[in-house]
Amino acid sequence: MSTVVFAALAAGTALGLLLILAGLTGRQLFDAPSGYLHRARSSSLLPKVAIAAVAALLAMAATGWLVGGILAAVAVLVLPGILGGKAARQQAIDRTEAIASWTEMIRDSIVAASGLEEAIVATAPVAPPPISSEVRTMVRRLDHERLPEALVAFGEDLNHPSGDLVVAALVIASRMEAADLSGLLSRLAEATRGDARMRIRVEVGRTRVRTATKVIVGVVIAAVLFLAIANRDYLTVYDSAGGQIMLAIVGGIFAAGGWLLTRMADIELPERFTARAGGPGRIGAET
Repeated sequence: MSTVVFAALAAGTALGLLLILAGLTGRQLFDAPSGYLHRARSSSLLPKVAIAAVAALLAMAATGWLVGGILAAVAVLVLPGILGGKAARQQAIDRTEAIASWTEMIRDSIVAASGLEEAIVATAPVAPPPISSEVRTMVRRLDHERLPEALVAFGEDLNHPSGDLVVAALVIASRMEAADLSGLLSRLAEATRGDARMRIRVEVGRTRVRTATKVIVGVVIAAVLFLAIANRDYLTVYDSAGGQIMLAIVGGIFAAGGWLLTRMADIELPERFTARAGGPGRIGAET
C-alpha cells in the first residue's frame, strides 16, 4: 500500500510542477469551458459517447475492473484525436491555400478594370472548391444586402484568421477609395500562402512523433490483450483495491501523455477579428 501512496504523491507532484511551469511561461493548459462546449456541439459527440459506453461495459465484463472500463471509455474518446485527424489538418491547409487563390482571383479581376463587387461576383463560378460554397453564399447575399455586410458575413462563414484579413481589406475598399487595392491583395495572398507553407512544414515535422505514438499505443494495447487472453493470472494483481488505484495512476499517466501530444500537435492561430458593418469610422478603427 505504501507503493500506491508513493505513486499517487509522485503523480500529484508532477501535476503541480506542470501547473507551475505553465504559470511561469504564461501558457494556457486548458481551454475555456465555452471552447469545450463549442467542440461538443460542432462534433458528432453522441455516437462517440455511445461507443465509449459500450467499450466500457465490455472491458468491465471481460476484466471485472471498474477502472479498466473507465480507461477503455476514455481511450475510445481520445485516441482517434491523437492518432488520427490527418483529414482535418489537410482540410485546414487546403482552405488556407484556397483563400490565397481566391484573393488573387479578385486582384486579377480588379486589374482587368472591373469594380470590386463585379470582381467578387465573377469569382463565384471558379472559386476554389474548399471555399466555393462560402463564396456562392456571399454572392447570393448581394441580391439583398450591401457589399460590406455580405463581406462580413462571408468572413464569419470562413472562420479563418487569414480570411479576416482579406475581408477587412475588401470592406475598407468597398466603403472608401483604396489607393492600391491590387497590391494589398497581392501581399495578403502571399502572406496567406506563407501560412499554408508553415502548416505543411509543421505537419511534416510532427509525422515522426505521430508514428512513434501509434507504435507505442499499439504495443501497449496488444500486450494487454495478449496477457488478458494468454496469462490472465499475471493481471490478478489489479483485482484488489490497491491494484485498481495503481491502474488508475498508470492510465492517468498515459492520458496525460496523450493530452500533451495533442497540445503539441495544435497550431496556435492568432486571435480572429472580424470587420464590423457598423459604419466607416468604426471599420477604420477596428482594422
